[in-house]
Amino acid sequence: MKKILVTGGAGYIGSHTLIELIKAGFKPIVYDNLSNSSPIALERVAKIACQKIDFIKGDVLDKALLAKTFSEHNFFAVIHFAGLKAVGESVDKPVTYYQNNVAGTLNLLEIMQQFNVKNFVFSSSATVYGDPAALPITEDMPRSTTNPYGQSKLMVEYILEDLAKADKDFSIISLRYFNPIGADVSGTIGEDPSDIPNNLMPYISQVAVGKLPKLSVFGDDYDTPDGTGVRDYIHVVDLAKGHVSALGYIERQNNPFGFEPINLGTGRGTSVLELVSAFVRTTGQAVPYVIAPRRAGDIAACYASSDKAKALLGWTAEFDIGRMCVDTWRWQSNNPNGYKA
Repeated sequence: MKKILVTGGAGYIGSHTLIELIKAGFKPIVYDNLSNSSPIALERVAKIACQKIDFIKGDVLDKALLAKTFSEHNFFAVIHFAGLKAVGESVDKPVTYYQNNVAGTLNLLEIMQQFNVKNFVFSSSATVYGDPAALPITEDMPRSTTNPYGQSKLMVEYILEDLAKADKDFSIISLRYFNPIGADVSGTIGEDPSDIPNNLMPYISQVAVGKLPKLSVFGDDYDTPDGTGVRDYIHVVDLAKGHVSALGYIERQNNPFGFEPINLGTGRGTSVLELVSAFVRTTGQAVPYVIAPRRAGDIAACYASSDKAKALLGWTAEFDIGRMCVDTWRWQSNNPNGYKA
């Protein structure tokens, strides 16, 4: 059974990926500092998967602990989720974001080289595309970012590209996520923002459950069908399966292949008001909203071409917007305060 180090494995995407890794026959080892996640998520993953989750409380800035972890396990690959991810916070705390997301990844890569672990799946983001010149977005489009969070992801991609050129033994897949939403069908794990949500779907669900009074829709005058921003929403379980497919691709290659960026999205755009409407329709819950001014840095539309993921990984998204809404509401209604029950 191949061991996979999963940094940030107690987080939203990481916890769902653990389940899919176990289903696929891998042995995940979680390395997480719990700064923006909960050990309760790991307890619930263990119940869903009927398997104990090996957990190391640690920070990727702690090179000594990373080295100890690698010395005690023979890892086949690393899936790297660990990092800070709030765009607004990154503008206020850029040094913190570069320290955690860039310096932390450099530490991890250095230890991987030291222990000759050369298979790496990186949690990147569609933010590396900035305001795209055309839609759908393909992996060969120019990259640019508008905030320190996105810049940190792009910096790491440049580092990974340079590393793959210098060390020909590396196989690196950079998965560029679009907008993950939804939750496990059990309703026991899901997205649990530590403060007021930065992302649309948890904000919608917290309004529906009564934690927040109303949703602010930022801008209704974009060049989109209804004037509100359009994004590519992907079910978190589909996203989790994409990581397993990435490991499968690495396993199938006879030789290391360097650096491969791959989009994970549905290829379909959904506007803010369309998502609100779908949530109300599928859950029966009211979501009052108001139109607010545009936010600086927001773009009109962003959705993926997922052709490369299908061709290389054999992966396509399965779940539609309705399923994403229903699964989100099951999680939120069962856990109105997230893991802080």
